[in-house]
Amino acid sequence: MANQLALVTGASSGIGLSLTKELASRGYDLVVCSAGERLADAAAQLDELDVDVIEIQADLATREGVETLWEAIESTGRPLAVACINAGVGVGGEFSDTDLDEELNMVELNCAGTVQLAKYVVRHMKKRDDGRILFTASIAGEMVAPREAVYAATKAFVLSFAHSVRYELRDSGITVTALQPGPTDTDFFHRAGMDDTSVGQDGKKESEPDEVAHQGLEALFNGKDHVYSASLKTKVEGMLANVVPGSVKGAMHEKMVKPASEK
Repeated sequence: MANQLALVTGASSGIGLSLTKELASRGYDLVVCSAGERLADAAAQLDELDVDVIEIQADLATREGVETLWEAIESTGRPLAVACINAGVGVGGEFSDTDLDEELNMVELNCAGTVQLAKYVVRHMKKRDDGRILFTASIAGEMVAPREAVYAATKAFVLSFAHSVRYELRDSGITVTALQPGPTDTDFFHRAGMDDTSVGQDGKKESEPDEVAHQGLEALFNGKDHVYSASLKTKVEGMLANVVPGSVKGAMHEKMVKPASEK
């Protein structure tokens, strides 16, 4: 029996790379996408798992980049069984000081690119009435997040979007799951300009990307609507997110992301 096909975006590092490894270990052929130069090295790590890997370099913050990826998927002539819409970036700092272009690019990738790709994926899967979609949101999407105001808002968007699309597809053969990691040991905080923060130095070690990916895919294949992953602290924060006052959540978050030089 031929392997089924899975898509992972943001696949060159971090949680995305871990998702590819987990899916490959489950016998899925892969379409992996990233805008970075590390994609080839990431794909090479999958060679020993005996699955086919198609590498697509595309900037999913642009309409053209999403089109490039989708055309490559359609050119395979194969149905897409799993789509992990994972690509995303962060920008740290007080909103009055952060770079507007960086934040608008983040909105394009985290929100607009997610919607465009999801549109193609959902329509593709509806033709067969079968498929599984994993959206990488964040615990930050339920937090008051000073110094990550726009990032948290983009992840709140992804979370709401995932829940709503899941409800629309409730009577179909397509399931939708939102993955909500907390601080994870990846290069996310470095790329967001947050090295000089508590979360950027120590807090990010709360979860390992392999465990986040494993818990996310377990939730996906079990048909769950979402999962807080992967540390116990993240799970507790998720459960308390809707009962803790906003001022308390904001103070907790600011303590983690405030640069050491300002403390």
